[in-house]
Amino acid sequence: MKKKIGIGIGAVVLIAIVAWLMFGGKKEEKVTFETATVSKQSIQNTITATGTIEPVTSVTVGTQVSGIVSKLYVDYNSVVKKGQVIAELDKTNLMSELNTARANLSSAQSALNYQQDNYRRYKTLYDKGLVSADDYENARLSYLQAKEQVATSRENVNRAQTNLGYATITSPIDGIVLSKSVEEGQTVAASFNTPELFTIAQDLTDMRVIADIDEADIGGVKEGQRVTFTVDAFPDDSFEGQVTQVRQQATTESNVVTYEVVISARNNDLKLKPGLTANVTIYTLEKNDVLAVPARALRFTPNEALLSEGQTIEDCEGDHKLWTLEGKVFKAHAVTIGTTNGMLTEITGGISAGTKVLTEFNISSGTPDAQGEQAGNPFMPRPRNNNRQQGGNNQQQKR
Repeated sequence: MKKKIGIGIGAVVLIAIVAWLMFGGKKEEKVTFETATVSKQSIQNTITATGTIEPVTSVTVGTQVSGIVSKLYVDYNSVVKKGQVIAELDKTNLMSELNTARANLSSAQSALNYQQDNYRRYKTLYDKGLVSADDYENARLSYLQAKEQVATSRENVNRAQTNLGYATITSPIDGIVLSKSVEEGQTVAASFNTPELFTIAQDLTDMRVIADIDEADIGGVKEGQRVTFTVDAFPDDSFEGQVTQVRQQATTESNVVTYEVVISARNNDLKLKPGLTANVTIYTLEKNDVLAVPARALRFTPNEALLSEGQTIEDCEGDHKLWTLEGKVFKAHAVTIGTTNGMLTEITGGISAGTKVLTEFNISSGTPDAQGEQAGNPFMPRPRNNNRQQGGNNQQQKR
């Protein structure tokens, strides 16, 4: 008997669920439309990257001769002028080499004088037939060799004088000393390469950013494009620049190909320092004060199945259309599109600024929210936390 009663109750519950799904579960569908206003806007497309700030012109100063640094006249951040003496090497050995070269030149000059007189004597005797042609040629050869030796010795003297001049190191440009790599008493060797002594930047008010642009973005970067960038040292400041060079040499690191882009950066307040990391934004597309709409508005087309009673569609010819809802009429307006960045699209003709155009439609039920729908369904489980909390509050009030 109890088993039959249970089966009967289950059948009633099942019939009630089916009835609710068929009648109570149906909601009245409501179609709403979203709009956007045609207005003048700025259409922009940007590329972001990171780069390093460096001076536009910097010179590494070295020395062509080896020796001990005897004097340093500048330090970090020293302002220097072109031709100013900034360091000196010990000149003892260089002076000795110069004196030796001069002595060799003097000896070669004496030998030349002797060979010249000897050659003249042999020439006189040869003209008179008193010496053989072989003796005459030997005297002439010795004279020519002595003459060449004098020229060689003179070049050695010039080289020794030049090397002595290299011991006095001067600034090649007007600028400021960024780095100093030696100290007084240190020995520098210029046997195989030029040792680096100083790095001098010409003008710290004229800086540049070397940015690494990914190969997927480099196609949109052109000279003359506007750039903004920030540095971590001054996070609240935005700096302006311009693309001045797109280098063709690629760099591959961890299978990522990048290209260097040079960006000018004025630094009148000297906030930018060499070596700072710049967070760069390059404006590859920038068109200001143009009539534009959201790109999705050009993809909107009214659907006859969603029209309410009395609503009609008034279409027109055109490759690109914008739609407006005028009363109960969906009206199309043919337009010509221009620049786009994927979000906004420039338009001309067919529509004026301030017009509201349709962008998309939404279909919603008559129920205001999911909670109301849940409350209207007698077979949905009810939240238990609220009941417990309410019961606890009631008990507390009783106490």
